[in-house]
Amino acid sequence: MMRRQRLALVLTSCIVLTVLSVWSAYRQRQDQVAQPSPSSTAASQLASATLAHLPIKGRAPMTGYSRSQFGSGWAAVGACDMREYILARDLTQITFRPDDNCTVLNGLLDDPYTGEIIHFTRGPSTSQAVQIDHVVALGDAWQKGAQQLTPQTREQLYNDPLELLAVDGAANQQKGDGDAATWLPANRAYRCRYIARQIAVKAKYHLWVTQAEHDTMEHILSTCPTQALPVVQQR
Repeated sequence: MMRRQRLALVLTSCIVLTVLSVWSAYRQRQDQVAQPSPSSTAASQLASATLAHLPIKGRAPMTGYSRSQFGSGWAAVGACDMREYILARDLTQITFRPDDNCTVLNGLLDDPYTGEIIHFTRGPSTSQAVQIDHVVALGDAWQKGAQQLTPQTREQLYNDPLELLAVDGAANQQKGDGDAATWLPANRAYRCRYIARQIAVKAKYHLWVTQAEHDTMEHILSTCPTQALPVVQQR
């Protein structure tokens, strides 16, 4: 009888240990599944939370500003340059030049600033219909901290895909060096993403905002409180 009791106790203990082991493994796997990856956490960071940490200051003078302060132009991206890279990223139904498979000859742009579809055709009188906008205008960046950056960092800012969008040429010219307090896209459906992108750029390069700019950004984001910062290279 004692032998049977001891055997039963051993068997019971083995079963309990097995169950606990299986349960522990299950819980560990569930925790791993539930735990977001660093990339998904970064991608879901709220624009409003980042805005709250941007410094608020007045504009610095434009003294010393020129476009050349941000480098000599478009950086090379493989055999292409950054302008062609952004066109290829943002346009659809693209035709490339056959001899280099890099230069965009034709394409369609679903313009974020106007909401219109723009037919892009490369040529002396047509290329400017689609322009590459620096979402944080370079003049605005210069007045809000960029003049304190190294030349190498300013050149990185100039060519950062996070900072660049293919847009309607006329809208880009209208924007000029305006910030959110002085210019917003006519396409209201894009304003939340536009503001989030500006915030992402300013946070990345340690730029500040004016009080009026901050208040405008805060007001726009109040209409889309779950707006996340953009992922690099996405519009």
